[in-house]
Amino acid sequence: MRFSARTKGQTMDTEARKVGILESCGPRKSFDRSLAECELSPLRATDIETLQINLGRLCNQTCTHCHVDAGPDSHEIMSRKTMQQCLDALAASDIPVVDLTGGSPEMNPDFRWFVAELRALGRHLVDRSNLTILVEPDYEDLPEFLAGHGVEIIASLPCYLEEDVNLQRGENVFVKSLEALRRLNSLGYGQTGSRLQLSLVHNPVGATLPPPSKPLQDEYRRELRARWSVIFNRLLTMTNMPIGRFLQLLVKDGKLDAYMNMLVESFNPTAAAEAMCRTTLSVDFRGRLFDCDFNQMLGIGLKAGLPQNIGELDFEKLAGREIVVGTHCYGCAAESGCQDVPTES
Repeated sequence: MRFSARTKGQTMDTEARKVGILESCGPRKSFDRSLAECELSPLRATDIETLQINLGRLCNQTCTHCHVDAGPDSHEIMSRKTMQQCLDALAASDIPVVDLTGGSPEMNPDFRWFVAELRALGRHLVDRSNLTILVEPDYEDLPEFLAGHGVEIIASLPCYLEEDVNLQRGENVFVKSLEALRRLNSLGYGQTGSRLQLSLVHNPVGATLPPPSKPLQDEYRRELRARWSVIFNRLLTMTNMPIGRFLQLLVKDGKLDAYMNMLVESFNPTAAAEAMCRTTLSVDFRGRLFDCDFNQMLGIGLKAGLPQNIGELDFEKLAGREIVVGTHCYGCAAESGCQDVPTES
């Protein structure tokens, strides 16, 4: 099965409109100015430790917070030709980690072929899963496939309570997520001493910031084990980015100005210095390069003069590149940013 993309003009118009909304939604300090005040401007990459590849916006869910605008009707999906360009670029570099994302990356018809080829290159693989895809018809054997290839799974689970998860991600998502987690646990994911790593991702249900990771991880661990007999290795927390479907929701509810002001007031230089973009390079379904997945969704490409496509990957030029920033970047620098706590069983 193959899918065609939206026209280039339609995509560019949508992306430019979103950037315009963000940049004009009220008087505030620019992100670059905040960086300058803590001597981080211009923000630069320190290395490329991870190549994050977006396999397309096709997804079996339509979540209210989604910054990708992913869903079942999306026609934007990476071709095998572009995947081969990614493989060629990786073979010529020493980037150790490949992070597969979407949409639901597993729905790309070439997902399994791509995973096998990436593992043949000896790279550590991460699959960013919505969990429910692992129990959908035609995908039920994915947990065994992922385990067999030693793929780390980073899975979305905004809460350990059914009502909150379904409110954000859709009806019956919680029950399906639990089924998937139990399947993964039975294969060794999250188990003590296992090489199969399972991380969960929390993001707030509404227009608030996530709480500190460590106490929240302890709470998740206690409640998931007691209520549902589910275990995992670590919890990551993620701020809802004012992009895509979540941006539309903020505008609709009249909360965009308040949310952006909260992000600006919560700016943390340490979180900015540790932002994922400093060690990650992002690739979209066409093979275009971006500083991060969020810039990708806004159509904000790399600085002029740098390679712009995966077929032109030049590790030395990109490893220390200047990162393009904007108002949305406050999401990654608010309070503790996107938090990660040490791996545990």
